[in-house]
Amino acid sequence: MKIITWNINSVRLRAPLVQKLLQEHAPDILCLQETKTPDEHFPFTAFEELGYTHIHIHGMKSYNGVAVLSRTPFEARDIHHRVGKEDCRHIAVKFKDFELHNLYIPAGGDEPDPDINDKFAHKLDFVDEMSRWFKDRYTKDQSLIALGDFNIAPYENDVWSHKQLLKVVSHTPIEVEKLNRMRESLDWVDTARAFTPEDEKAYTWWSYRNRDWKKSNRGRRLDHIWVTPPLAPRLQSYTALTEARDWDKPSDHVPVILTLK
Repeated sequence: MKIITWNINSVRLRAPLVQKLLQEHAPDILCLQETKTPDEHFPFTAFEELGYTHIHIHGMKSYNGVAVLSRTPFEARDIHHRVGKEDCRHIAVKFKDFELHNLYIPAGGDEPDPDINDKFAHKLDFVDEMSRWFKDRYTKDQSLIALGDFNIAPYENDVWSHKQLLKVVSHTPIEVEKLNRMRESLDWVDTARAFTPEDEKAYTWWSYRNRDWKKSNRGRRLDHIWVTPPLAPRLQSYTALTEARDWDKPSDHVPVILTLK
């Protein structure tokens, strides 16, 4: 089974890129974040005609939004609201053998101080709530997948410069601490680091501000796929599709591809 997660940064604007990904890589399941469209304007037909007829979405105008496209039917689907907001950041689908959670964790703004930055406070509260929620609702012997744009790069080599980004939102110690607590809630396995040693650089995002993203290579690993321990023995391959950053009018994130036996 091949599963892809991708922050698409507007699904209507980049529907042709999504189609290109589906045609060239044929995932069984594709999860999108930052779809940025109300449900009634989601481009269903563009994906249904490629065989992705099972679609679960939760979107809003201009911001956020998550979607799951699947060639396999869902047994159940859910929409979850977090920290008292209905801002389209968490949906879940249940398949025969596992349950999948698609997350778009808040970016957190620019100032890494929750006392003066409500967006950063929202981000920390969101991750705290996810840690409690996973631990209270599930056990680590259940087969679960959590993926999406977590907006946190947890390890030193998940960013281009650990020292220079310690005070930059997405790699601050408090964010890393809280994401690690979320990961520990069910002994989640970070699949990227199951295939790529922690001492090697690994990125999924490059800012639009970099004129030549490849030359500067100032990336961060913000997009994640986690699995619970029962699925760990089934991990087969992991790829961050960096070539997608050079596609026409690309997202600043690239697709992350996980294959399970």
